[in-house]
Amino acid sequence: MQSFFKALLDIWQTSGFTAITIGQIIMIAVSFVLMYLAIKKGFEPLLLLPIAFGMFLANLPLAGLMAEPTDSSVGGMLYYLYKGVTLEIFPPLIFLGVGAMTDFGPLIARPSSLLLGAGAQFGVYFAFVVALLLGFTPQEAASIGIIGGADGPTSIFLASKLAPHLLGPIAVAAYSYMALVPLIQPPIMRMMTTKKEREIKMDQLRPVSKLEKIVFPLIVAGVIALLLPSIASLVGMLMLGNIFRESGVVERLSDTAQNSLINIVTIFLGLTVGATANAELFLQLSTLKLILLGLVAFSFSTFGGLLLGKLMCWATKGKVNPLIGSAGVSAVPMAARVSQVEGQKANPSNFLLMHAMGPNVAGVIGTAVAAGVLLTLFK
Repeated sequence: MQSFFKALLDIWQTSGFTAITIGQIIMIAVSFVLMYLAIKKGFEPLLLLPIAFGMFLANLPLAGLMAEPTDSSVGGMLYYLYKGVTLEIFPPLIFLGVGAMTDFGPLIARPSSLLLGAGAQFGVYFAFVVALLLGFTPQEAASIGIIGGADGPTSIFLASKLAPHLLGPIAVAAYSYMALVPLIQPPIMRMMTTKKEREIKMDQLRPVSKLEKIVFPLIVAGVIALLLPSIASLVGMLMLGNIFRESGVVERLSDTAQNSLINIVTIFLGLTVGATANAELFLQLSTLKLILLGLVAFSFSTFGGLLLGKLMCWATKGKVNPLIGSAGVSAVPMAARVSQVEGQKANPSNFLLMHAMGPNVAGVIGTAVAAGVLLTLFK
């Protein structure tokens, strides 16, 4: 009997219960909150749920799931999966699926949408400057600023190269704000526009030929990769996925990119990125500043897109509804849907979704370009 109790005591003394810290308990509680938001509220569940569970696992003491290998032992399982982030594999594969799921037709039909996508990057550079003033390094400031583009894979891509120690908080902030697009954007949209502007009905977009849809991704991939080689993998995979979609001859590849592949990569990406959010890193004042700056960046990106939308409305004498400018952020297609909802609230006969998809796609490209510029300047 004595040996039995001694065995129980040994198990207890070597368990994580004796090593858990207050910080880890707080982070586990945070992970539960994120799981609640993903499951109960439906906030970007495809990525928020695996990120939250990765955070939960990373803060279980002694589990060693992110442990680095040593001469005498192998590393943790999540450590090796995380190499898909650090070796620049997972974010481009996510872009492959995004490209296969996205119709570039609205952007091709209205090329001026590129201006709205560019205008929505204002928040990226604004937050970058503010982060510098708050004492962050240029590399950290660039990684924080890119949150304003509302593009999770691009945020992860840039942070993994410039500020890997901030990858967890940046990923959580980026995907949290993406999930909160329907809550964050509408007040800014109503503040920036008049009811008369929100009521504007836009003309139907012109039909786009199959040839245009195939040539467009080739031109974009070639020009951006030549101009900013550092993001060739992101833009190249985005355009490859779109060619799969538009060519009409590789339905199986397009279906795999849109479903099986992107789902598998999403699990690995979310789980491993969440596992970088340990208590020692996350529970710092600088992390709280980062999360607040991410909100500032996203808000000002919405502001910049709407400002360009109002300018285009004025230049076209009321033919462009400025609400579509808010879709210049990269949250595809959620931001375009918000433009549609706000437009219909002002005018029930308004149908802005396809018009907003142009700036939305332009925002994906614009955020990737912004990341390439920052990466080129500060790597």
